[in-house]
Amino acid sequence: MKKVFEYSHLGGLEILKVRFPQIEKEIDEVIEAVKISRKSKRSREKSMKGRLLYSPKEMNRKFKEEFYKRGFEELKDPFEVSTYDGAKNIRAFKQVDFFKEKVLVEVQFGKYAFMFYDLAKFQYFYNKEKADVGVEIVPSYYLKRDMSTGVSYGEQLIYDIKRLERNFPSVPIKIILIEV
Repeated sequence: MKKVFEYSHLGGLEILKVRFPQIEKEIDEVIEAVKISRKSKRSREKSMKGRLLYSPKEMNRKFKEEFYKRGFEELKDPFEVSTYDGAKNIRAFKQVDFFKEKVLVEVQFGKYAFMFYDLAKFQYFYNKEKADVGVEIVPSYYLKRDMSTGVSYGEQLIYDIKRLERNFPSVPIKIILIEV
C-alpha cells in the first residue's frame, strides 16, 4: 500500500513528528509493508456483479500482522452499562485495534459510520488520558472505487471534520489516505 495524502487535525501530524517520531516511522513502514497484489473478492452486488474488487478482510489481516510485528497492541477498556430499568448490568467495552505509547491507530475499510465512530473512540481514550494522538488510516476515493459499495473514503471524512470547525473531535488526529 502507499500513503497518498495526510491531514492533520488539531496538530495530530505535528505531535507524531515531534513526540512520537519512531511510531510515525513504524506506521509508515506498516503501510509500505502491506502488499496487495491483486483484486481477490468477486462482487455479488447488483451494481458490480462479478467484478473483482480489493478485499477489506485481506487488507485488514495484513495490517494486523504488520502492526503486531512492530509491538502494537489492542487497547480495550471494559465497563458496565445498566438497562434502562436498572434490572441488568451489561458488560461492554471500548476498543482500538492498535496502540503503542499513547498513540491510537485504526485502519478502517468499512462504512462511513465506522470511520466517524473511530474518532469517537479516539476522543474517549484521549479524555481518559490513555492517548495523546490518534491515527486513522482509510482508503482514498480512488481505492474506494475498487472496493464494495458502502465503503467510505478519507476525503469525505476530512471534509466533515473541517465542517465541524474544531468542535469534534477535540483530540489531535492524523488521517492517512492510502491506495494500492
